[in-house]
Amino acid sequence: MNKRVLFLVNHDVVIYNFRKEIVERLITEGYDVIISSPYGQRIDDLKAMGCEYEEINFDRHGTNIFNELKLIDYYKKLIKRVNADVVLTFTIKPNIYGGLACNSLGVPYIANITGLGTAVENGGLMQKITTLLYKLAFQKINTVFFQNKENMDFFKKRNIAMEKHQLLPGSGVNLDEFKLLDYPDDNIIEFVFISRIMKQKGIDQYLEAARSIRSRFPNTRFHICGFCEEAYESRLDELQAKNIIKYHGMVRNIVDILKKVHCTVHPSYYPEGMSNVLLESAACGRPIITTNRSGCREIVDEECNGYIVIQKDTDSLINKIEQFIKLDLETKKNMGLNGRKKIEQEFDRQKVVEAYLKEIRKLKIRG
Repeated sequence: MNKRVLFLVNHDVVIYNFRKEIVERLITEGYDVIISSPYGQRIDDLKAMGCEYEEINFDRHGTNIFNELKLIDYYKKLIKRVNADVVLTFTIKPNIYGGLACNSLGVPYIANITGLGTAVENGGLMQKITTLLYKLAFQKINTVFFQNKENMDFFKKRNIAMEKHQLLPGSGVNLDEFKLLDYPDDNIIEFVFISRIMKQKGIDQYLEAARSIRSRFPNTRFHICGFCEEAYESRLDELQAKNIIKYHGMVRNIVDILKKVHCTVHPSYYPEGMSNVLLESAACGRPIITTNRSGCREIVDEECNGYIVIQKDTDSLINKIEQFIKLDLETKKNMGLNGRKKIEQEFDRQKVVEAYLKEIRKLKIRG
């Protein structure tokens, strides 16, 4: 009988976009893979790969204690029903409630800290509650993977799952899927913001920078890709009508956008694990401009493959964008090539796949 691996996630994209290579490798090596996630378009793709699917619906941001307890009970019943040999969890709720369920059942599990979340980073009561829950959930955990050192240090300082920590290069990048792209000519210099359109991702700084730069450098273009929160819809419409930005909405294949832009701008101050936007952009040979915060700065070597700016500082962002604009085409292109080399050396997704397979093989499970 095949060993059975259960993935607990809060979104289909969490698996398909960033971990499908782990799924493929497990299936190739004879494991049965079960995905527990709310339904999304990528679930059908995962099923086509050979995964079993267990639908779940829950509020990713909800704090109702009765609903949270129901989620633990659901996970316990699910783990028993699918006869899971090992459970892999990603994001906060699956990590905590999946971990509590595995603890009670004695099932091996491996968690991935994809970021601490705003409530934890901001301190206060929610940080204390979440920290306590992590301590309880990770009492018997086999491995905790972290995407940046700052997150790992947070757990060390609070004595959570000591001696079970491992640092990964984020989610890594599929270097075949995100190939080095030809660099465009710079008659018009094009920038792109790729993210959910929300305050903490730095959208306000990007929009103000676009307004300032476009008024003085008419040969520039500023693109935006991602799901828009209602709070920003009217502002995006206004700026697009004035030809300051071009909003593309959700883009299924981001490489189509990266082909024509010269630089990716990610002024985030969100508690990232490791920014996939920056990893994918650099892999495609695009210079990057981002903030001096964990999960972003690790991907930039200043003036080599991009620039680092001060968080929440529009002037800092404008200065670095201007600095980039004034570079000659060959220097811009070489920055992109340097980024590609950095990703190949440090952030190849196969390193993440091998780390997971190594830990799973260590587990004492049937077969």
